[in-house]
Amino acid sequence: MCVVLLAAQAWNRIALSSLDYRRRLKFRRGFPGEEMPLEIAIENRKALPLAWLRTSDRWAPEVGPKEESILSANHQGGEAALNLVVAMRGFERIRRRYQLLFRRRGVFTIGPAAALSGDPFGLYQSERLVQPAQQVVVYPEIVPARELGLSPDDPFGDRKTLRRLFEDNTQTHGVRDYLPGDSLRRIHWPATARTSRLQTRIYQPISGLDLIICLNAATYPRHWEGTNPPLLEALVRTAASLVKEAYDRGYRVGLISNGSIAHADRPFRIAPGRSPGHLPLMLEALAGLAPLITVPFERFLLLQAPRLGYGAGLVAVSAVTTEALYESLLRLRARCRRVTLISLAEVPPRAVPGIETTHRPFQAGAEGP
Repeated sequence: MCVVLLAAQAWNRIALSSLDYRRRLKFRRGFPGEEMPLEIAIENRKALPLAWLRTSDRWAPEVGPKEESILSANHQGGEAALNLVVAMRGFERIRRRYQLLFRRRGVFTIGPAAALSGDPFGLYQSERLVQPAQQVVVYPEIVPARELGLSPDDPFGDRKTLRRLFEDNTQTHGVRDYLPGDSLRRIHWPATARTSRLQTRIYQPISGLDLIICLNAATYPRHWEGTNPPLLEALVRTAASLVKEAYDRGYRVGLISNGSIAHADRPFRIAPGRSPGHLPLMLEALAGLAPLITVPFERFLLLQAPRLGYGAGLVAVSAVTTEALYESLLRLRARCRRVTLISLAEVPPRAVPGIETTHRPFQAGAEGP
């Protein structure tokens, strides 16, 4: 009996050593309705076999396998687990492949994964973490600008002019023949010497179009009354669509909201930009937006006014239209090039001089905003 106990203790002591568990996600970002392959690889990198091994990987059902029955209920509310029970020989590798389905927008945590094993007699068992947690981001749904009630040709009211208002005199875009009135500072002397004619530098044009998308995360006039989840999703979908449309049209796009960003309890602000990672950054912020509101939207706009670039365009997205909101927008009109209000409220917003309004009433159960 003592020999069995000693053997069981020794087996249990090294059962989880040299055990490799890998969760391989092809992508960690996507849109609702998209599918993504997942591979779970378990490798026993030692000669000692495992009589039994149980792995448990915490999983958010919103980004779980297409077959929902694969996930097991977890003791923590709102979560599930991807469990595997196997027996492994020495130096054996096991792979399991699944197809994940992104069901709704959000920032979800997968993991950590834990492994449980022991001796073949069932006398002892040990557990350890084998894979850290990862985040999966599901962006909001994007809809075309025409479905938002905006003009397809000029949705933000800023048509490009033939005149270039801004140029970067450190970047030469090309040369052309000299014209009367050109500054002598613009003459390209090497090109003039080659062509025997005066040549003028053409500098790289700079876009001066900044657009700020302002999202009101409140769905009731008094934000402490609660939240209408379908209406909130329509607001986020509208804001995400505006961000994508403006970015594709060459704007420097910014985003602010009185809602809370994922895993935080404060509003967020993303300054205008056009870097390659700027659009994913804004979509990720909208993906994790939560209806935790600490300040009314009309007051939030005035607090953000000093940070808004002078002359920038402003588009406010709200399902609540009050007199206080109109007053805030009118005060912002003094420093913004153009102010637009997109309302998802049931009642059409009243006409306010200097404020462009678009009414897209939210209808429960209908597709799109």
